[in-house]
Amino acid sequence: MPDHLEPETLAIHTGIHRSQFNEHSEAMYLTSSFVFESAAQAAARFSGEEPGNIYARFTNPTVTAFEERLAALEEAEACIATSTGMAAIMTSVMGLLSAGDHIVASRSLFGATVNLFNNILKRFNIETTFVSATDISEWEAAVRPNTKLFFLETPSNPLTEISDIAELSKVAKRVGAWLAVDNCFCTPILQKPLKLGADIVIHSATKYLDGQGRVLGGAVLGSRELLMEGGIFGFLRTAGPTLSAFNAWVILKGLETLKIRLDTHSDHAIQMARWLEAHPNVLRVYYPGLPSHPQYDLAKRQQKNGGGIVSFEVKGGKEAAWRVIDKARLISITANLGDAKSTLTHPASTTHGRISQEARDDAGITDGLLRVAVGLEAVQDIQADLARGLA
Repeated sequence: MPDHLEPETLAIHTGIHRSQFNEHSEAMYLTSSFVFESAAQAAARFSGEEPGNIYARFTNPTVTAFEERLAALEEAEACIATSTGMAAIMTSVMGLLSAGDHIVASRSLFGATVNLFNNILKRFNIETTFVSATDISEWEAAVRPNTKLFFLETPSNPLTEISDIAELSKVAKRVGAWLAVDNCFCTPILQKPLKLGADIVIHSATKYLDGQGRVLGGAVLGSRELLMEGGIFGFLRTAGPTLSAFNAWVILKGLETLKIRLDTHSDHAIQMARWLEAHPNVLRVYYPGLPSHPQYDLAKRQQKNGGGIVSFEVKGGKEAAWRVIDKARLISITANLGDAKSTLTHPASTTHGRISQEARDDAGITDGLLRVAVGLEAVQDIQADLARGLA
């Protein structure tokens, strides 16, 4: 292929390795293992002297095609696919850290990520200090001699707080820590953390990368040295939180339409955000594309667009928020996001329902908060569906 291609072209043509049948669409290889030509070749594959497929727990041609395509989009040297987004986070942490290490993380994280850091990793003597997503001084103050990892989402879930990746990268490098960025909301179409100084990019491929709410998947991206030699691939190879070939094939095809979907999601979301901001029963709207957003200027520098997630707080607390959900007839009531279909959820009782009330308060997740992942439907139809419950 030519040396330079635009993202929408890379998303269609990268990672195609045609078989002897010379198929036009990417093949799907549903096999648990691979046959060797000789005992010597088997030994060479297992020792790493010869590249090639061995066992589908850690090598598969369809999964490799997905990894190559996503790596091209993120401008990463390497990509490791995992079974889910949470598996991607777990694989990164368990592959890089040891008992006694310390993490500094944004307190504005997905609820399951908070539980992983707070409850599970703590049992293995890996401690986490949670800090503001936006106040760099808190990150600096939280650093210990054993700090090995900075972890954040930007935009955050669900309040779309924007962290300054470039500035946090400087702090992380100064203290000898890796910076990992969950890029789920933006995808590489809207934001490239590695170009801004991050060491690791995390994806829940279940969301926008698939784009249709069909399958689960995750990915870790970064330098070849960090991923392949630094312990992350070794953890996946041994522990096996592996992306299936079928799921890889589905997401691989989803990537082909990623740019046109993200452009449309963003266009619809800014219209939705402006409409909500003007609604008399809405207290506040959180969307990076609005001038009222606290990090609006940073978002304009760091992202190509605002993305598809709009959160808003309604008057009347939980009762009013649940009424908006229960009155919806078109929007899907589900905690997932990134679909062609718009989705609506109440974070305090769903995605962040398993974390403590104190943690929700610290993260600004109120009982009146709703998150809408704006889909590809006509905007006026989505607005009418919300207006019924907001009336």
